[in-house]
Amino acid sequence: MEQQGNGASSFTSAVSLNKLGVSSIPRRYVLPPSQRPSPHLPISTTLPIIDLSTLRDQSLVSRSTINEIRIACKEIGCFQVINHGIDQSVMDEALEVSTQFFNLPSAEKMRLFSEDVHKPYRIGFTCGLQIRQTTVTYMKKSMEGRKHLPCPEPGLTLGIHPHSDYGSITVLLQTRSGLEIKDKNNNWMSVPFVEGALVVQLGDQMEVMSNGQYKSVIHRATVNGDEKRFSIVSLHSFAMDRKTGPAVELVDDQHPKSYKEFCFREFLDFISCNDITKGRFVDTLKLNRP
Repeated sequence: MEQQGNGASSFTSAVSLNKLGVSSIPRRYVLPPSQRPSPHLPISTTLPIIDLSTLRDQSLVSRSTINEIRIACKEIGCFQVINHGIDQSVMDEALEVSTQFFNLPSAEKMRLFSEDVHKPYRIGFTCGLQIRQTTVTYMKKSMEGRKHLPCPEPGLTLGIHPHSDYGSITVLLQTRSGLEIKDKNNNWMSVPFVEGALVVQLGDQMEVMSNGQYKSVIHRATVNGDEKRFSIVSLHSFAMDRKTGPAVELVDDQHPKSYKEFCFREFLDFISCNDITKGRFVDTLKLNRP
């Protein structure tokens, strides 16, 4: 999206560029070569796909399933789940609502535009279009973030820049591949699209609460010149001013406290004053150890 003039009075979205047949993106979104997505990045075959059916029936709880989740949280901070108990019809309806929203005239969508990250209801823009709102339709929990990412020059930019999420757990429903995460060796890998599956990502709160045993996953979203991609992201976190710190059970002489306490408001203050492409909020919480 390219803003023109002051504020949000006028803009050109990636969707608009696509409809107009424009063959190039605004120069402001062109990344240096070292930051551009690789067109040859392979689809991961190692990202766990975990069957949650046993966890929904207490009489069938499987230690192996719990262990799969534990290992995924420690080694990657991301995994996919199937048989999660959310009807396909509910997911399809949520995606349909997203489609209807992005088909609205730009003027109607711009009524929700704001650069104030403290507002609970707002639209913000990257190269694609993003809306944050709360609803109980999807998973009966908070749903934040919808992304629609067509692009005339997908090799030069990203839909969402590399970052980790603030909250404890992020649950993502996507219509096609486009999400990429960093593995434990700091290499990018593409998350495969699995029909009916949900992607689970750990956020900064989980890293802090686990005293670093679990890692919040760094991820980004690519764009595509041929296909549209929708994703619905449900971000789960604590209340605005509730402090989060390492669990006392995980702190001892061998494992000293590694993070300061923090709250959601402090995170919002950070991202409103800092370029999040140049540093993560969670890194500012790390305590120096001898």
